[in-house]
Amino acid sequence: MNLTNEQKEQGRRNFLRALAGAPALAALGAAAASQGPIKGGPVKAAVIGTGGMGRGLINQCRREFIDLRAVCEINPKRRSAVVEMMTNNGWPEPHQYGDWREMLQKEDLEAVIIAVPLWAHADITVGCLDAGKHVLCEKMMAKTEAECRSMIDASRRNNRVLEIGYQRYYNPVYQTAFSGVVEPGLLGDVYFARLVWHRNGNWRRREDPPSPDFDPRPWGYADWEHLLNWRLYRQHSEGLTAELGSHLITATNWFFGSAPSAAYAAGHISRFNDGREVADHIFATFEYPGGRTATFSSIESNAFEDHYEMFMGTKGTLILQNETEVYLFNEGGAPAATQIETSHQGAAPVADASATRPADAERTVNAAASEQTDRGISYRNEIAEFCGAVRTGRPVRCGPQKAMESALAVFAANRSADKRARVELGGAEV
Repeated sequence: MNLTNEQKEQGRRNFLRALAGAPALAALGAAAASQGPIKGGPVKAAVIGTGGMGRGLINQCRREFIDLRAVCEINPKRRSAVVEMMTNNGWPEPHQYGDWREMLQKEDLEAVIIAVPLWAHADITVGCLDAGKHVLCEKMMAKTEAECRSMIDASRRNNRVLEIGYQRYYNPVYQTAFSGVVEPGLLGDVYFARLVWHRNGNWRRREDPPSPDFDPRPWGYADWEHLLNWRLYRQHSEGLTAELGSHLITATNWFFGSAPSAAYAAGHISRFNDGREVADHIFATFEYPGGRTATFSSIESNAFEDHYEMFMGTKGTLILQNETEVYLFNEGGAPAATQIETSHQGAAPVADASATRPADAERTVNAAASEQTDRGISYRNEIAEFCGAVRTGRPVRCGPQKAMESALAVFAANRSADKRARVELGGAEV
């Protein structure tokens, strides 16, 4: 899916017109993050895991909401770099730890943000919840269904907030698209969603160990390679469907209002035969109740389509691209879904590439607000609302139940690819 610049502009206008008279949810989303919890002050917290995701989350923490007192990381080089970054950005110097259990014993904390490799999510989350801490854990929820359930059980028995980091729930663009287009039925009956995350490059990372004698075996990694590139090894990872696809599956579950009932998938190590154990090309189909279907593809040999969710209805098509851009098109010659003149998507494929933007661009056009918007707002909202939930008890937007539904879909797709057979999903109720 690649739209011309004219199609993009028309799709933006269609979307904005569809919202005429509706609450300005994008503006409300930004305003909600403008002030910290009223009572109790910033939440006393720590971050476990200071790799790319942990560092990114720290950069989106606002002191009105959260008081970062400590960081825990088994790689001392990364840990020191993050502490330096924080102090340069005006944070008081946090205490440093290599062992999260020691940190919990010594620090006065109310909450923990966890951004460690997937296979360690459950152990650390349950340990923090049992220590009486609220937890914001990065996605995917856990590596097995049993681990997901153990996290939910720990949250319940300790009466602590547990949120999983699916930031689309906190993204004003997605909130507006759901409330302004999907929920009112402007797309008509939606039977199909296309989910795409395509890249052209090796998932493998290159980095020297923090010291020549660094030994990660005490933390469960056979060697430095398995720690650095944990995403490539089945002992630690669930592959592309987990790390990329679960974001898109979670959004689809939200917009469809249900979870998949079955999955069938094919996965291959097609390009990078470099010792990895997870596919570099994956193609999955998810069956949903009501005759609905979603397809997901993730490839590492071509980035032309980038990443997007496309919801195709009897009255219109909604496209959410790169988490920041939204396009709405009327379906064929049917009356406009929004009762205003909209562009028609033709049957022929679009041949010319869309305009591109740098992958690390800090700002992009937000169709919901029709202005330049900071791409980090969804993460800031997520952290801010998590802290608000800690202080007020109000529910989080995603929550472990929805996160587990996404995880179960990933597990089913991966089993299907291994067995080369359709796999049915059981219920996610606990």
